[in-house]
Amino acid sequence: MEIKVMNKVLAANDAWAQENRSVLKAGNVLMVNLIGSPGAGKTALLEATLDLIKDKYKVSVIEGDIATTKDAERIQKKGVAVCQINTGTACHLDANLVNAAIKDLSVSTVFDIIFVENIGNLVCPAEFDIGEAAKIAVLSVTEGDDKIEKYPLLFSEAKALLITKMSMHHLTNFNMDEAEKAFRKLNPAAPIFKVDNLKSDGLAPWVAFLLAMKNGK
Repeated sequence: MEIKVMNKVLAANDAWAQENRSVLKAGNVLMVNLIGSPGAGKTALLEATLDLIKDKYKVSVIEGDIATTKDAERIQKKGVAVCQINTGTACHLDANLVNAAIKDLSVSTVFDIIFVENIGNLVCPAEFDIGEAAKIAVLSVTEGDDKIEKYPLLFSEAKALLITKMSMHHLTNFNMDEAEKAFRKLNPAAPIFKVDNLKSDGLAPWVAFLLAMKNGK
């Protein structure tokens, strides 16, 4: 019974995801889904990325959290449109929720790029297609290099891996060689970007990759 119920849930989600993908394609909108653990630096990464692109592109952010609007408030200070989704108990955003957020954001403005900051979790968000052009894996050096092997679905599906908090690397036992080796076993082609959000180090290659996706290159 549980398998049948889960199949129905995923089938319904996939239908909404396809609807989202069609709407975004029609509007020439790039939507990327940032997935990482709590504290991986997703919001800080967004803040730093927005600083580099918001003056040239119309950008919005869908913020997913179980509770509070703290991250949305941070993003709003960057002067971009934000839609907050609080799930209450659910550990991921689904395509239906994202569909409602896209409609809410698009009432008065047409966007070039929509960022989705998914709920902090390496498991559930990777299982649900929300109609995004790319899942982006975010992993901080403070979490440990073993997370790639422990949570393979996200890292195998990611279009890019961002390793964050690089200024703290020397304070951790994060083995960069092992992390890259583990990632390449799962995902031979996706680029790896090593960034420090607070210092804005290493962000230029990530932004170039993002804009290349936007421009279809």
